[in-house]
Amino acid sequence: MLHVQNVKKTYQNFTLNCSFSIQPGYITGLVGENGAGKSTTFKAILGLISIDAGKIELFGKDIHDFTNKDREQLGVVLSDSGFSGYLMIKDIVPILQSMYHSFDKQAFLQGCSKYRLPLDKQIRNFSTGMKAKLKILVAVSHNAKFLLLDEPTAGLDVTAREDLLDMLRTYMEQDETRTVLISSHISSDLENLCDDIYLIHDGEIILHEDTDLLLSNYGIIKTDQAKFDTLEKQYLLRKKKESYGYACLTNEKQYYIENAPDVIVESSGIDEMITMMIRGERV
Repeated sequence: MLHVQNVKKTYQNFTLNCSFSIQPGYITGLVGENGAGKSTTFKAILGLISIDAGKIELFGKDIHDFTNKDREQLGVVLSDSGFSGYLMIKDIVPILQSMYHSFDKQAFLQGCSKYRLPLDKQIRNFSTGMKAKLKILVAVSHNAKFLLLDEPTAGLDVTAREDLLDMLRTYMEQDETRTVLISSHISSDLENLCDDIYLIHDGEIILHEDTDLLLSNYGIIKTDQAKFDTLEKQYLLRKKKESYGYACLTNEKQYYIENAPDVIVESSGIDEMITMMIRGERV
């Protein structure tokens, strides 16, 4: 579905240099610290910035060759974009009808009703959660095959985030070939939603893993210096010095549970994985 091949973009204090692929029917998460390159990657995919080298293909086609019909297959949510706050939903319906040939007015208005978005209230008076829900409804309103969602749940409370995730699950259930690339700093959203995860750091992809494998196989080992010295290092990805000795990230948690019973082995979520991969040292 999407292939990013050796894409490079250099700014004064930052360089994006990454490659990754997203399979049809997948929800893929792109995670990393602020400034790691997530938004730059999204803008490159959308052709909003020029790239210095590399190639980006979507739907089997170079993005530079995209037509308006190709672009209608995309549903996009960017953190710094949206409709004018002085418009009302009833004002943007005809805009969407003119922009997208496949715009489903009935489904869009049903979504507005379901998520309690008033049609005759200026968008600038919407809450943060209401604005976020509107962005998602617009993105899925025209039968898009591919969604690119940059931090869509940022700043939302628990119930608003769950509404957004519900929208995405419904979107995916309607067509098994639909695909989503989503970035988020809220790990629980990604753990419950994504099929696989890419970790980007300083503009480079430093880890890719299926979410199920990450949650089941990855772990944090906690041990003192003496036990660390004798520990089998083959399955350790990163180590981090702590007051008690070392914390280590492994992708073979069960191996250490069975073969190193004298050390503490804890499950690793996405947050712990990110912290250890970025701040830890190679073993």
